[in-house]
Amino acid sequence: MQSSHACSAVAAAFDEPNLIADAGLVPVVRLAERAGLPELAAEVLRIEGARNSAGAAPAAKVMSLVAAMCAGADSIDDTDRLRHGAMPTAFDGVRAPSTLGTFLRSFTHGHALQLHAVHRRLLAELARRAPLLPGADQVAFIDIDSTHKRVFGRAKQGAQIGRFKGVRTLHPLLATICTPIARPVIAGVRLRRGKAADARGAQRFVAEALATAPQVGATGLRVLRADSQFYNADVVAACRRTGTCFSITTGANPSIKRAIAAIDENAWRQIHYPTGVPDPDTGELIYDAQVAEISAYTAFTGRPKAEQVTARLIVRRVRDLAKPATIGEQGELFPAWRHHPFFTDSPFETLQAERHHRHHAVIEQVIADGKAGPLAHLPSGHFNANAAWLILWAMSFNLLRAAGALASAFHA
Repeated sequence: MQSSHACSAVAAAFDEPNLIADAGLVPVVRLAERAGLPELAAEVLRIEGARNSAGAAPAAKVMSLVAAMCAGADSIDDTDRLRHGAMPTAFDGVRAPSTLGTFLRSFTHGHALQLHAVHRRLLAELARRAPLLPGADQVAFIDIDSTHKRVFGRAKQGAQIGRFKGVRTLHPLLATICTPIARPVIAGVRLRRGKAADARGAQRFVAEALATAPQVGATGLRVLRADSQFYNADVVAACRRTGTCFSITTGANPSIKRAIAAIDENAWRQIHYPTGVPDPDTGELIYDAQVAEISAYTAFTGRPKAEQVTARLIVRRVRDLAKPATIGEQGELFPAWRHHPFFTDSPFETLQAERHHRHHAVIEQVIADGKAGPLAHLPSGHFNANAAWLILWAMSFNLLRAAGALASAFHA
């Protein structure tokens, strides 16, 4: 087949007044209304004295932004999709993109904190109305991670060259909550400048996430999981103050290396991955590993004695495929290993604890989902506008999770 007209002679417009492109948005918006999002926004958000009355009608503007993100918007201009076709018949009070952009640019850091409060209260209400986290009264995992989002333009506030050479980024921090049988919901987000250290503000952020967990039904055993950038005494102390267990990758400092070297060879237990894990250097799939445990390892020995913590150090090791076992006719003198230690006080058996810790990677799926959708651009040049955009994305993510959970377990 081939086109029958020249491109210059063809025009397309979505202007049929009886068509809705995003029909599934109707029950999602109704769910947001029943969960009280408009009332929460009107009650908590107070943007006073802004130019052009930017702070007026916050409920309608928050609903417009969240609904647009649920429908796939990744820029402020994309929110105009809510006014196409029969959308104005299905929804009232939709605001124009220019109005929503002015609203976002009126945010300060304090207003972003108010929007955080709306997000947390909305999540608690969604958890009450939908089976978001089945099994959370038994075991729940709180995952903490950060990510770098590449942005463009020197005028974008907060965009800096940090970890990645020559790349300007913003540096969001995320917290999710999941269970062994439930996918994650977003407990909290925070936007930081690109050059911010990974653990900057982590202690307070972790404390907020741990306080949110019981509000969404995580009343049983709670375990915080994190990568090595969050391995510090302050994060562990925040866990212990709330009775939350921790499972944190340690990295390879001299103390950890000495502890690993002291493990007896007979202490290593063989495990097999059902699906291969790619080697970071060669890309070859790894199916086998070994696990050992040091039952009493004292961390943070450079801190005052009251801040030192003694718990379990669990180590997983895999063959280092980047270093060949043999060269020519020379046999292998000793095997080369990659070690992956983590520090935990969870009550799980060694292999079970190791398996649960590896599942911390589930938060990467949440990050990837955001970057493929509303976080594709972080569209404003104003830092606090992007901070608000990040929080609104978290609301839309949780709203879609709740809608999926209500539809069926297979869509959750």
